[in-house]
Formats: sequence, structure tokens, C-alpha cells
Amino acid sequence: MISLYRQGDSLVHRLPAGAKLAGLALCALVLTLLPPHPLVVAGALGATVVLFPLGGQSLRTLVRELWRLRWLLLVLGVMLALFVSPLAAWIGAGRVAALLLLAALVTMTTRMSDLLAVLQALLRPLRRFSVEPEAVALTLSLTLTMVPVVAAFANRLREAERARGVRLGPRAAVPLLVLTLRHADRVGDALAARGVA
Repeated sequence: MISLYRQGDSLVHRLPAGAKLAGLALCALVLTLLPPHPLVVAGALGATVVLFPLGGQSLRTLVRELWRLRWLLLVLGVMLALFVSPLAAWIGAGRVAALLLLAALVTMTTRMSDLLAVLQALLRPLRRFSVEPEAVALTLSLTLTMVPVVAAFANRLREAERARGVRLGPRAAVPLLVLTLRHADRVGDALAARGVA
């Protein structure tokens, strides 16, 4: 669910990063605390559809983000439908879809540096408990940037499989792990050379 920042001058782009994160947290709180009702979920999804164009993103982008969530929503929906009810499946999957789509919109319209600056400001009062906001922000930044890197490694392995006409299946996890560990070593060496680690 890591979406790269997309340059723009939309209404959502111009909002401060702190306001966007606070809005996302408020939406999550409201969707969690409000009574589970299908109209609430429909309203949340409708608001998300409206917010994407306000954020300078096309409805095609919204559909693409929804398509990325398909397996998560499908598994969640099927499990809830089987063990609770179809209505619970709609409410549960709808809540998750709305929140994850809103989170994707925040990452598309906010630079990572701005998000990390907000995180540092929020963690600053924890200095008295020996928490270093800069270290936490750096750790989070490295974690988030690793997601697309690992996805690129997985794509490279799939292309290599197709080129050789083989199918590794679960065994593909081994070369993926090797590539990821090598990249982590290079990142660690770069941080050490800069005196960070």
C-alpha cells in the first residue's frame, strides 16, 4: 500500500501534512466507533470517491488502488460472510477499503519528508523517556522505502522465471530473501559511512 508522492497543486496537496494525518486518524476513529451500519460504510466509500479527484487523482487511479487491495478485501469479505453474515462482510470490507484508500491518497499527495517531520514533532515529548524522534523517523522511512524495493525484486525474479521458462513457486522466496538481505547490507554500509548507524 505504499504509493509514491505525485506532484500536484490540488486542494488536498495544499493541506498541511499534519492536517491530513489528523483527518485520516479521525476517519479511522469515526468508522471504528460509529455503529456498524451499511449506510455509514457507503457514505465513507462515497466520500473517498469524491476526495480522489479533489486530490488531483483520477478515478482510474482509485480503481487501480482498489484492485491492489482485491485479495485482502476478498479474503476478509468471504471470511466474514461465512462466519458472521453477508452484511458484516460488506461493513467490514467496506471500512477497510475506505481507510486504506484514504491512506493511499494521503501518501500520493504528501511528501514523505513532510510526513516524517510530523512524526518527529509528535514523538518529541517522548525524549524524556529516551526515545529519539529522529531515529524513529529514520527507521520508519527506511521501512516504508523497503516495500517498493522488495516488490521490484519480486518483479525481477518473475521476469527471470519467465525468461528461463521455469516456475519456482514457493522456492522463489529464497532468492528474494538473498536480494533483500544484500540490499539491507548496502543500506547499512551507507548509513555507517555517514555516521548514522
